[in-house]
Amino acid sequence: MRQILEKTSHRPWPLPPGRWAMTQRWNDLLFAHWPMRSAEIEALLPEGLEADICQGSAWIGVVPFWMDRIRLRGVPPIPGARKFPELNLRTYVREKRTKTPGVYFFSLDAASLLAVIAARTLFDLPYYWSQMSIKPRGDREFSYYSRRLLSGKPVRFVARYRGLGPTHKLAQSKAGSIEHFLTERYCLFTKNAMGRLVRADIHHIPWPLEEAEAEITQNDLAAHIGLTLPDTQPLLHYSRHLAVYVWPAMLAQAWRAPEPITAAAVPSG
Repeated sequence: MRQILEKTSHRPWPLPPGRWAMTQRWNDLLFAHWPMRSAEIEALLPEGLEADICQGSAWIGVVPFWMDRIRLRGVPPIPGARKFPELNLRTYVREKRTKTPGVYFFSLDAASLLAVIAARTLFDLPYYWSQMSIKPRGDREFSYYSRRLLSGKPVRFVARYRGLGPTHKLAQSKAGSIEHFLTERYCLFTKNAMGRLVRADIHHIPWPLEEAEAEITQNDLAAHIGLTLPDTQPLLHYSRHLAVYVWPAMLAQAWRAPEPITAAAVPSG
């Protein structure tokens, strides 16, 4: 995975200084996206963020996948947190002060309790422990199930999805395309226990996307936070796998927008 840090020309800003905090690989992802009114999304965002807009709409995404190759810098592998399904409900935002684009997670479900505790502690992310499974049903086809545990109301997600294979690969997303808007994001935002806006930089190569098909038979994620998804088919994409680096979280107010990339920058270690 180390060579991924050498590929930076696609990034909107250089890699952050200092060492990354975590690496992981995301596998067999479905991206399911719906357009939303920006006012609906902004009513749920923390102070300092605004909805990012594409094709006249804000967007909300449900992303089921499984992860592996998880490593916390300086920490031995954690039993029970090396490989597990994950599911997130996300939207796309800009920080009002710097206009930096990023991802905001309304919720993240994971099958590993240790991973949930670590992510809440280290990154202030709204993780939930869930009973989950992802079962292969053929080449690039999966059945996915998630039921949140210790929740007052049922929060379930049930789907069957498949990528349509290399013959249906999308061209590398270009700036201005909906694919670029939805996937080429290099930081995440959240709020800490004090209610202050926090950001963490991430790095990956451009997403290798395919067209996808999906049957989503149950999806309680948006309703649980008070949103109603449009009664339309979502925009669907699939990706086989992608390695990701994550840097330590920091107060968003302390971050200054760097100059655009003029040359590749690779941090030590």
